[in-house]
Amino acid sequence: MIRPSLKIAVATIIFITALAPMLKAQDDDDDDRDGAKRVLLLSVDGLHAGDLERFVRTHPDSALAWLSARGRTYTQATATLPSDSFPGLLAMVTGGTPRSTGVYYDDGYDRSLAAATGACVAGARVQWKQTLDVLPFSFTTTIDPSKLPRDPADLCTTRVYPHQFPRVNNVFELVKAAGGRTAWSDKHPAYEFLDGPSGTGVDDLYTPEITVAAGIATTNSFALTMAYDDMKVAAIVNEIRGFDHAGINSVGVPTVFGMNFQAVSVGQKLNVEQVATAPPLTGGYLDAAGTPSDGLQATLDHTDASIAAMLSALNAQELLESTLIIVSAKHGNSPIDPATLVRVNPSEISTIVNSVAPGLALLSADTGPLIWLKDQSTTEDVVAALTESMTNGGNPARIASILAGEDLRRPFPDWPSQRYEANDSRRPDIILTPILGTVYTTSATKIADHGGSSEDDVHVALLVANASMTAKTIGDAVETRQIACTILKTLDIDCGGLMSEEIERSKFLPHSNHKNAILK
Repeated sequence: MIRPSLKIAVATIIFITALAPMLKAQDDDDDDRDGAKRVLLLSVDGLHAGDLERFVRTHPDSALAWLSARGRTYTQATATLPSDSFPGLLAMVTGGTPRSTGVYYDDGYDRSLAAATGACVAGARVQWKQTLDVLPFSFTTTIDPSKLPRDPADLCTTRVYPHQFPRVNNVFELVKAAGGRTAWSDKHPAYEFLDGPSGTGVDDLYTPEITVAAGIATTNSFALTMAYDDMKVAAIVNEIRGFDHAGINSVGVPTVFGMNFQAVSVGQKLNVEQVATAPPLTGGYLDAAGTPSDGLQATLDHTDASIAAMLSALNAQELLESTLIIVSAKHGNSPIDPATLVRVNPSEISTIVNSVAPGLALLSADTGPLIWLKDQSTTEDVVAALTESMTNGGNPARIASILAGEDLRRPFPDWPSQRYEANDSRRPDIILTPILGTVYTTSATKIADHGGSSEDDVHVALLVANASMTAKTIGDAVETRQIACTILKTLDIDCGGLMSEEIERSKFLPHSNHKNAILK
């Protein structure tokens, strides 16, 4: 039987027992910098603010409850728009939205680059995920350069690596410049993008490919995904002990490090366990209130135990009090309410768009469809066709609203800090908002996804904790991109060193509720 690591489960008990005395109240001087010499950033992909609240309330002896008792819980935190992993993580480490990073999705379009093969012609689909890997997948951490897009500016002799794609630098690069060590672990080799424009941002990058394990898709199994997360948790524990991610070379504890957890996201998105030898768990939520299924609960429990293992390791190395721990999510997943789920084939959208001109559309759908048009002069005609399908065509694509043209260049409603530049070669031409509950997929097992701007997509968990803090619940409207300045402030590094600051100002997360928390 495939099951989560027993070592991680046992670590929870050890952690709670060893650190229970530290739960007594301590003074909080409202400054993250005091005593913190490093930052551990954890993205629990898919974790909503409501998931965190429920778990802490119902699991008072958990690692997340311990952190909440020593942390600031931000109940109104939003991820970036679109709510995808690539722009979501960039927001946390660059302080920028796609407006400054130039990154809208892990599957998009760039009018200034050429495809990996074929004629050296500007205008290419760009994908930053498993499609770039050296085959076979099997936890590879290597990119195949022949699959990378090319730069027509030098007659396509140069390949564009992931780290060259974001237009701004990140906290890893600034920490490196200040003499610190950096490390990160994530789900695709394409997360090399965290090296930043300098190409040297992360000292120890560990990116085992999640897509395939044991001949099946890892994300088709709760058990396999939890086991996959265990690999990255082991890397973090090795780094806490002062070694590289493999536990071989003694290199010192990183100043900024972390990982993403994938299991909770799979717990939300997968309808039922697909591995015959694993427990027959079901995924998703049971009701509109967000009650987790047994599969989702198993992934939440396992992730909490993994965090406990890290906290136990920090305590063993006498590093717990000097480490600021940030728990958030690149994105949420929608819908939470299972009664609203409607699966729609993405071809329903592309068929409408391509009715204007064959082969016109490049589409990234999920829960927030983005449309790039090979001929931008057809934008108004495409919008008219989409509108006609909504009003008189039965709305087969379940479109609620359409953003195009000037609508994309104004700050979005309820997103005062975000808009898209008119001359951006990567900006989608059209963004669709679907009817709530719509998931664009051809998979019969998928019951949720992300990418859109709905509450379920963007209202994520955010917790900033340290052993010396007291608990605070902060209801200010904040954004996950404020994590970047919070990390730098903790380490006494000027947030002004982030290139995104030149385009869209940010600030560190507030220490208490106050009226100036919303970004201007």
